[in-house]
Amino acid sequence: MRKTRGRRVGAAVAALGVGFGGAVALLGPSDAGASSHREAPAIGNDQFVDNTDVYSFVSPDRPGYVTMLANFSPFEEPNGGPNFYPFATDARYNINVDSDGDAKPDAVYRWTFHNVDKRGGNTFLYNNGPVTSIDDPNLLFRQTYTLEASFNGGPFKTRASNLPVAPSRVGPASMPDYKKLRDQATTTLPGGWKTFAGQADDPFFLDLRVFDLLYGGDLSEVGQDTLAGYNANTIAIQVPFKDVALNGDATRNPVIGVWSTAERPRVRISGKATGGSGGWVQVSRLGNPLVNEVVVPANLKDAFNALPPDKDASIAPVVARVKNPEVPQLIQSIYGLKAPAAPRNDLAEIFLTGITTKAGGPIKADLNSQLNNADVVSSRFRPSEMLRLNLSVKPTATPNRLGVLAGDLQGFPNGRRLTDDVVDIELQALEGAAQTGKLVDALAKGDAVNANDDAFGSSFPYVALPNVGAVNKSGGTRAAPTATKAIGPAPAKSAAPAEPSASTTAAASPSTSNVGTTVAGAVGGAGAAALVLMGGAWLIRRRRAAPTFGPDTQDR
Repeated sequence: MRKTRGRRVGAAVAALGVGFGGAVALLGPSDAGASSHREAPAIGNDQFVDNTDVYSFVSPDRPGYVTMLANFSPFEEPNGGPNFYPFATDARYNINVDSDGDAKPDAVYRWTFHNVDKRGGNTFLYNNGPVTSIDDPNLLFRQTYTLEASFNGGPFKTRASNLPVAPSRVGPASMPDYKKLRDQATTTLPGGWKTFAGQADDPFFLDLRVFDLLYGGDLSEVGQDTLAGYNANTIAIQVPFKDVALNGDATRNPVIGVWSTAERPRVRISGKATGGSGGWVQVSRLGNPLVNEVVVPANLKDAFNALPPDKDASIAPVVARVKNPEVPQLIQSIYGLKAPAAPRNDLAEIFLTGITTKAGGPIKADLNSQLNNADVVSSRFRPSEMLRLNLSVKPTATPNRLGVLAGDLQGFPNGRRLTDDVVDIELQALEGAAQTGKLVDALAKGDAVNANDDAFGSSFPYVALPNVGAVNKSGGTRAAPTATKAIGPAPAKSAAPAEPSASTTAAASPSTSNVGTTVAGAVGGAGAAALVLMGGAWLIRRRRAAPTFGPDTQDR
């Protein structure tokens, strides 16, 4: 098996992302929701705050800016009218950033949503004619949102309000140019921020038949992208490095930690907050992918997301779960592949601290721990689960789907790009690739889903347009092509491109230029219904209120 530079570190980090989780759920309210694609019992009753995935990466087309995305509401079948898939109006959606390593947010970006519903008692339709602009009066139901931000524990300040949400994609007759609607819902704010909220193709690609005795018990059930044709609700933001780096200095302090949360009012009546002193509770949390989905036992899943990251390391069962994850034992019992011996100290170091020589762990490299930031106070550092990203690692023009595992240091688990194949990375890591520096031959093909079914865009918000048509017809029709050039590997339905070797990956910036070499040396490398009624009187055009921007938008 070919050895690739950085393989052991990448595998170990990915494995740790899977190996953690069950013990965390011992704390928190029993009514808390859970993250990822419907893996917890309670979240089935609260779809619109179910956090499915988090992504964080250096913007490939905009130097000095970082992009962060969070997806919610899994398995949105495109034909799910007449109400389709709004964001919850009685919830708060957050993207959190920790820059100093204390596992508490130093920056929080918050979206809250509002309905503009003109249907009343007159119709059941989402739209009563073609929608050609984001404020077209034929769009009878729309949403707007307010974007707030808090820095260093300060009060939240409104950065913009009344911003448009890209609507659910009804179909080509109702929305003949959906890309135009997407573009109109993508907003650039004073100060350089870009923000987006709306429906998109679900960018996660994998075969979820892993739950059928780990792909059928003989790896026969692979190669089917379970999420092909489905959509999700996306919130996304792009901000300059200085807004998230410790002390505003990404040169001295390039590493950040990112996770997303959703909050509900502690007391709700008929879907509305009751006010008073009840406050808000965290019902969803997600950093690294697949943590709760494939590890946490059923009776603990509902409590996992109530726990804030700064509590992770203080609970002994959490650390124990990291050092002895369940999945390798399941693989051993079904496939006879011997599970790596516990304790997995390599996983504990990488998952809870990031890759660093300053934590005394076995990986002798510095990549994506806040301990590597020059201005961090090490005594305040708190091991915790979050998606960590080194902003100084420059994007490569030829991203490798296996990320750090294949020597592409800008990929997962150093952040997460849309094209990163986290399932294959994590399967390999669980079977010891982190310790041996070799891919496990028996699992070399992984789940055989190596790329998303729709090509991603080359500019913010990067996610593909929502799918249209029925999922149960040949896996669903695909999003209409866009004029932008896709980044990353070709869609899975096309021939997969050859993966670049270590020599073709992008060079890191001066602060990380030795990381790859060090790693290699140290660790071994409802359209029809609308048409029927179109002959009726259309609404008198009434423009929505213009977006408003807060007075502090020029400065963080």
